[in-house]
Amino acid sequence: MCGIVGFTGSRQAAPILLEGLKRLEYRGYDSAGVAVLDSGDISVVKTRGMIKNLCEMTHDGADVKGCIGVGHTRWATHGVPNDVNAHPHLSNNGRFAVVHNGIIENYAQLREELISSGIKFKSDTDTEVVAHLLEYYGDEDAKVAVMKTAARLKGSYVLGVLCNDGRLFAIRESGPLILGIGVGENYFASDVTALIAHTKNVIYLDDGEFAELTPDKITVYDCTGSPVTKPVSRVVWDVEAAEKGGYEHFMLKEIMEQPRALKATIEPRIKDGRIVLEELGLTDEELRDVNKIVITACGSASYAGQVGRYVIEELCRIPTQVEVASELRYRGPIVDSHTLLIAVSQSGETADTIAAIRECKEKGARTMAIVNVVGSTIAKLVDHVVYTWAGPEVAVATTKGYTTQVAILDMLAIYLADKLGRIDKERYDQLLGDLQEIPSKIQRAIDLNTHVQYLAERYYQNRAIYFIGRNLDYASCMEGSLKLKEISYIFAEAYPAGELKHGTIALIESGSPVVALACYERLFDKMVSNIEEIKARGAKVLAVALEGDKRIVSQADDFILIPRSDPLLVPIAEIIPLQLFAYYVAKANGCDIDKPKNLAKSVTVE
Repeated sequence: MCGIVGFTGSRQAAPILLEGLKRLEYRGYDSAGVAVLDSGDISVVKTRGMIKNLCEMTHDGADVKGCIGVGHTRWATHGVPNDVNAHPHLSNNGRFAVVHNGIIENYAQLREELISSGIKFKSDTDTEVVAHLLEYYGDEDAKVAVMKTAARLKGSYVLGVLCNDGRLFAIRESGPLILGIGVGENYFASDVTALIAHTKNVIYLDDGEFAELTPDKITVYDCTGSPVTKPVSRVVWDVEAAEKGGYEHFMLKEIMEQPRALKATIEPRIKDGRIVLEELGLTDEELRDVNKIVITACGSASYAGQVGRYVIEELCRIPTQVEVASELRYRGPIVDSHTLLIAVSQSGETADTIAAIRECKEKGARTMAIVNVVGSTIAKLVDHVVYTWAGPEVAVATTKGYTTQVAILDMLAIYLADKLGRIDKERYDQLLGDLQEIPSKIQRAIDLNTHVQYLAERYYQNRAIYFIGRNLDYASCMEGSLKLKEISYIFAEAYPAGELKHGTIALIESGSPVVALACYERLFDKMVSNIEEIKARGAKVLAVALEGDKRIVSQADDFILIPRSDPLLVPIAEIIPLQLFAYYVAKANGCDIDKPKNLAKSVTVE
């Protein structure tokens, strides 16, 4: 899901819509557009590319007259990113303009039904069916048409609907949507950052609700059309926090930036249906000469390496080990010219990792690095460097740094497996397709778990929280527990679920909170058995499971859901709600989230 903004008032709408869209750029997008009503006619201006293109086309909105409208930034899901598929979409009769975040799961069925009734489609999007459904029910009052249309839709979506009779509607079903209350004007948006320059008074819609906005009032309804009384909340921060993109903390901003960061990491390295790692610089012959891979790093980067190890070994069948750099540097590592050392570091200045690289280079290992900071010490030290291109990361606790590192390791594994002839075309293409979907999966993981803040309120007072998982889930557990402990100061530890009976279960007693990751489907039944073991001892379980997996419902007290993907790629989306959980727990505990005690962003000393 990308960005939505709506406005109705006495001022010109287009400049306000464009300003709001700019504040939502962090969510990532590949096209943008606005629809504005003037004298009974809806004008739509949209384009592929950046919002600045839209601003240039409209002279910052001055060319699009009217005091009510909607705006949108789209990240392509159904249909390629182009001008036609960009939002807003108009009904054939020009009565309705629609913007949409999310996915309409039954759009194909609805599309066929509408085509058979004589309605013509212009785009390849799932969104256009909404505009034409509204037209289909257009003989009804606009509110009734909105209700009937929403009742036909299946999926997770947020809609903004502009009607040529001057009415503006906002509909929510499993997606973020906020209403802003002004003086003689009102707003809606997918994020409060789009509203904060104009109002601090907001209403949060719940799933299944919709609102009608006029300049003078906002009326919220349930799915039956009955009015709902909603509390008005006050946003306590102001626009001067723009350096943080409107967020209270850099960490939250950087969590939310991950869809865009992952897109920047992945997209430029896929060309003509192939992964291209030109920076790697190793010939096919040199790659075939590698018989062992050693990944070295510290902290979160080492846990990214743990995820990478599972993926590399499964796809490439090359023995891979992950070594904490502060240990590797003193161990007399057993490496030689057939070893590929992969150093992982966000800053590129981690002292122990630098020392480990030097130690291994002296023993003849080939060296490469995965770093974010261009021109850093590690980047200069290794034979080859692959940059994550995550953008600046200010918060001490890494978020987008970690996920982009995992993405590079995943790409490297697929790339190596292909070069070594250990993956067939069908599997390669399937992994590549899922890899390209990671940015949207990240956004889906964010949008699916808006309740994490409330989960944090249930768990923040615990002195210790345990994490368990198997295989790739265990690797994610390690990072999830680190996030929690480093910013909330709660004791948090990760354990392989299969090791519970070998000692760890002695720690479990009545009320002990356990975060159980159950996304690795091959071992799901065994994870259920582990959950039953700890539940029998009184544990309170927060389960992390795949979207649509109802088998875990009877086992857990609370849930976090993850969008489905290839099992090897799930860990990137899996960590997102755990980052949010750590953030909100730390916030509830009053911690200095961006600058946790005793920690530094770049550890440049031993």
